[in-house]
Amino acid sequence: MPEATNPHDLAGLRVVAHPLRLRLLSLLTAEALSATEAARVLGESQANVSYHLRRLAQVGLVQLVEETSIRGGTAKRYRHDPESGEALGSAGGVEEHQALMSSFAAEMIARSARYASGSELVFTEAEVTVSREAWKRIQEKAREIGKLIHDEAVPAATPEGIRISATLAMFEVSSPQQGLTP
Repeated sequence: MPEATNPHDLAGLRVVAHPLRLRLLSLLTAEALSATEAARVLGESQANVSYHLRRLAQVGLVQLVEETSIRGGTAKRYRHDPESGEALGSAGGVEEHQALMSSFAAEMIARSARYASGSELVFTEAEVTVSREAWKRIQEKAREIGKLIHDEAVPAATPEGIRISATLAMFEVSSPQQGLTP
């Protein structure tokens, strides 16, 4: 079982394993928002969103990009850099990764309830054995796809925008399923 090499890695992995934080990361990819603005879009309380934004900022998954004075206070706008997730690396053990995958699964189920009937579904699922070289190429392609999705994201209110859902988690498994050869 891999050990965290950076103390922030494990903390970051735990922070991401929360459904609201996953939603915030997605929302803050296309535009910088304050806790109040994000709360309005997500239908959550400002205090709750503010707390979760602070947690994401603590582990470097969102960055403060703007501070604006409004009505005697300061609005802090945050943005998610999708490449910040790479810093999580191979942090944590099985329990931390299961918590993260459980959050991903719950978010996928919630998003699937909003599936646009009749739209095209692009889907793949696999637990297979590949060569080390192929694994490196597959990881590079997955990163390219993730970067493309995040680079092309536009604010949620964009009239001509198409709302999409994408989740891809790839990792090595410690042993093949029963009956399969390595």
